[in-house]
Amino acid sequence: MAMSAGPGEDGAPMSDINTTPLVDVMLVLLIIFLITVPVVIQTVPMEIPKVAFEPTTTKPENVSLSIKASPSGECEVYWGLTRVNAQELLDRAVAKLRLEIDKQGGPTAAGIELPEAHIRGDVKTPYRCIGGAVFTMQRAGFARVGFISEPPAGYRTERL
Repeated sequence: MAMSAGPGEDGAPMSDINTTPLVDVMLVLLIIFLITVPVVIQTVPMEIPKVAFEPTTTKPENVSLSIKASPSGECEVYWGLTRVNAQELLDRAVAKLRLEIDKQGGPTAAGIELPEAHIRGDVKTPYRCIGGAVFTMQRAGFARVGFISEPPAGYRTERL
């Protein structure tokens, strides 16, 4: 007999599990992830300094800035993927900080965790561009402003 539709000949219930629906669902999820990952990972193209330091923890509330110089020498600052000028950067930073403080119960709440600003600076960017962005973020109220770098080739970090 090739297939059993009900209880076996001896009256015992069938104990085989049909895995076809599970495989179908897993294949659909795999396709969804393969399509969405390249969409989520979008960055401004630039060459980051090769410096090894401690790994950073990315949190959704942190601000990601990308800074590079245009061929004409003008500073280009990107909030995520959106290009902003100095005033827009200050306005967005103040609004982001106020939003995060309000989410955590207001300025008088205990144990407020403020977001951080992470700066990715191109190697060929003049200091005035990066320094200006750091100053603007500190002026907006960000206490922690850090830099994102890329470790040199072959570098391994070890966890303690």
